[in-house]
Amino acid sequence: MPSSSTIRLQIEAVLASRFPSALTQAPMMIRPIVPTGVMEVDALLEGGFPAGAITELAGPECSGKTSLALSFLARITRTGSVGAWIDVSNVLHPESAAAAGVVLDRLLWVRCGATAGQVRTPDTYRFALPEKYMVPATPMKGLHGGGCGGHPRKEVKGLAESVGGLLRTQSITPRCAEPQRRERIEYATVVPPLLPPALPARLCSQPVKPWPRIEQALRVTDLLLQAGGFSAVVLDLGSIVPEFASRIPLASWFRYRAAAERAQVSLVALTQHSCAKSSAELLLRFLPSNARDDEKTVFTGMEYHMEVERRRFTQFSSNVVPLRKPPLRATGASWHSQTAWAGAR
Repeated sequence: MPSSSTIRLQIEAVLASRFPSALTQAPMMIRPIVPTGVMEVDALLEGGFPAGAITELAGPECSGKTSLALSFLARITRTGSVGAWIDVSNVLHPESAAAAGVVLDRLLWVRCGATAGQVRTPDTYRFALPEKYMVPATPMKGLHGGGCGGHPRKEVKGLAESVGGLLRTQSITPRCAEPQRRERIEYATVVPPLLPPALPARLCSQPVKPWPRIEQALRVTDLLLQAGGFSAVVLDLGSIVPEFASRIPLASWFRYRAAAERAQVSLVALTQHSCAKSSAELLLRFLPSNARDDEKTVFTGMEYHMEVERRRFTQFSSNVVPLRKPPLRATGASWHSQTAWAGAR
């Protein structure tokens, strides 16, 4: 009686011509690499972020995810390509992005949940003073010939009355020699009103949960990936707690993975906890950052540390498999940022 493995081989041989895609192993694709602009990270990742795949940067807030993403976009926009930043919580600072080297003319900034009054135009970046501050004040003739007010005696004349008015109570204070009548203070009893029943979520004017903004960000990401024309798309979910970000369906991430591979777009997701799961080709875990101690009284920058938690495909330089066990690769990288006022070090 043939074994189960023999029967399996016979079935696969019969069905190979009818269902080749289901029984044929997909070849491993060597993806192009896009540098991030941080030498320590590029050396650890052997070039940078993979193109046409999802790269997830997971870690707490202020851990260096946004700095690395801005450095990556700066490298993309400097080469003439176009990038997109989908800001779910509307926290991106364009001045900081420009200081990091991002060409803002080649960056699409999508502000989820922002109203028309919150959108700043180029004219609002200028400092405009009211007209009354532009009219010079009328000079006053004073002791020194103008602008210094009147005589000091006239200025101090009403000081005693003013201080007395501040210390005086609303009622007339009796004299010390007169008998003072003690007034009885009656406290009113206030009955707290009954709390109204909880209103349904559809009647709340300002929803507490960020579902509308997350849904808008997911739709915009899908549109940008399907439309094409972008070399990098950053989905900023760094300010969304894992309680809400982890509820994004895995089918959405799988659809993003297929669309990014088809359009050769580098999709970078900033999260506090891993959400893309197996759809992400590269998962980088960021640890809490620390302030640099170069100076005791001046803030000079931050120190970041990152570790490679998962990588789907490891690219080798050749197809030859060595007999000896290869040496362990480094899984972490550390780098630091420097403030503009710190100067050259």
